[in-house]
Amino acid sequence: MKELFGKIKRKVGESFLDLAEVFVMAFSIFFVLQIAILQPHKVDGDSMVPSFIDKEFLLTDKITYRFKEPMRGDVVVFHAPEEAPCDDEEGCDYIKRIIGMPGDTVEIKEGYVYVNQKKLDESYLPDSYRTLPGRFTRKGPVVLHDDEFMVMGDNRGRSSDSREWGPIPSRAIVGRTFLKYLPISKFGVIDRILYDESKPSDK
Repeated sequence: MKELFGKIKRKVGESFLDLAEVFVMAFSIFFVLQIAILQPHKVDGDSMVPSFIDKEFLLTDKITYRFKEPMRGDVVVFHAPEEAPCDDEEGCDYIKRIIGMPGDTVEIKEGYVYVNQKKLDESYLPDSYRTLPGRFTRKGPVVLHDDEFMVMGDNRGRSSDSREWGPIPSRAIVGRTFLKYLPISKFGVIDRILYDESKPSDK
């Protein structure tokens, strides 16, 4: 009987070690993915309605921008500038859409965004939405320098963004959102917005 208990004890110990090994391996893979490739983020607030709703969970692609520049229309997660409201004293991340690229001239007039003197066709916004200038853009057209991006929330009336505190540098960008995974009913790849920039929008 003592020998039987010894065998059972050894089996339990081996099983525990196997489980621990699997756990450590899974944790290591998750850690590497989060640090280098993917990172989960939760939408906090209504600044991206209707495209993204409060408390939705997203996966952020952290590797693409190491090989190519961010594109107009990309929804990105970035470290909020000091001028932006943040409840955390150590800083927080924002989620917004890239509207202006390095070298662009961005202007807000008559409730719409103009990029390089062409009205931006923002088909993802409801017709009732209007874009009003903030403290930073109220003075007139903004010319973006090298490595500067202008970002705005889709819910223009409820978003603190570049209209208020100016453009962000590329080093502040964590990555591009590419997948909604919670709630399950919203699971899916996030569509990439492509603008027709060859002519002014007739919207």
